[in-house]
Amino acid sequence: QGQLVESGGGSVQAGGSLRLSCVASGRTFSAYAMGWFRQAPGKAREYVSSIDYTGGSTFYAPAVKGRFTISRDNAKSTVYLQMNNLKPEDTAVYYCARQARSYSGSSQFQREYDTWGPGTAVTVSS
Repeated sequence: QGQLVESGGGSVQAGGSLRLSCVASGRTFSAYAMGWFRQAPGKAREYVSSIDYTGGSTFYAPAVKGRFTISRDNAKSTVYLQMNNLKPEDTAVYYCARQARSYSGSSQFQREYDTWGPGTAVTVSS
């Protein structure tokens, strides 16, 4: 099944930027859509963004649209999440996930993903 490992989290002030990375191993990276989710303290995990297996289609939750950008480098088996103009409400643990079905469009639904990373923490102070 392989594994996913996120990096790039940290602490920033409001208005700052961070770039998260997620390196995948195991299954052929270029065959699978990837997603980013987050879980804030005391809240359920929620969808942030996703990208199809080609990198040609991207989707965003309304809360992050226009501030976050998802991308992928299939040669490096890596998916990225560029986060700009960060807000305190973006504080969360961010998880990378890989969809179960190959050669499909990306999904906002967690049940469609079968491989998850351990997460990387992002803290945004006001």
